[in-house]
Amino acid sequence: MMNKKAYSYPSVLTIAGFDGSGGAGIQGDIKTISALGCYATSVLTALPVQNTCGVRSIYPIPAHIVEAQLQAVLDDIFPDAIKIGMVHSADVVEVIVNTLQQYPEVPVVFDPVMVSTSGHRLLEDSTVEMIVKKLFPLATVITPNLDEAAVLTGMLIHTVDDMQAAGKKIMELGTRSVLLKGGHLDATQLTSLYFTSDGGGQEYSFEKIDTPNTRGTGCALSSAIASYIAMGRSLPDAVALAQQYVHKAILNGKDVQTGKGNGPLNHFFDPQKQIINT
Repeated sequence: MMNKKAYSYPSVLTIAGFDGSGGAGIQGDIKTISALGCYATSVLTALPVQNTCGVRSIYPIPAHIVEAQLQAVLDDIFPDAIKIGMVHSADVVEVIVNTLQQYPEVPVVFDPVMVSTSGHRLLEDSTVEMIVKKLFPLATVITPNLDEAAVLTGMLIHTVDDMQAAGKKIMELGTRSVLLKGGHLDATQLTSLYFTSDGGGQEYSFEKIDTPNTRGTGCALSSAIASYIAMGRSLPDAVALAQQYVHKAILNGKDVQTGKGNGPLNHFFDPQKQIINT
């Protein structure tokens, strides 16, 4: 019999799409989770063909393959938190929901990837409807950006007041909490709003950093929230700490040229040692 040592790592499972350029998707998630000292596992949901200049095409992963990946990971390395990113088809939504319903004790951070950086819709309306109906209720927190919030609410969102109205409207869709990201605001101060089911919340503001290197910020933020939860932080603390991490990662990567388009943030500006739980 193997002699197993009496410690483990905080484990975070990312369920997301592929990014061959390494800055977003599963690759960006694994970098973030690792940089914060947690152990990353992953399940691939879609294969976008993309680089720093944009998405060229998307090849879906069959739902039964997603299901097999999920079960293989969950049977072996059970996560302390789960991050969900790109869910490309209704069939895959169904598989994820049916699987995660069996583990209600695991916190879920859902980044509802619906619109590409270049403004292209990545999901059909029927898939969005299923996500809202079945996946939102399972999520501990969802992290839409303004484009995604516009899809969910049918609103044009240009100001912080618009964000307030949109966030309240998204909460009515049945999720437990929402972090509405204001990175696309046309302002020198970027504001994000956190809404909770008890009517509480928090406003966060950061100085806007002048850089094209913002690829994968949503992936990094949601993965960082999941990582801090896996470490044992409360949800409000995890939301606050994750935003600080992303802001510093953008600041430390703002002058680096990686690729010909929107480069990634610097995930490893201050890498942490692997955390050991005893």
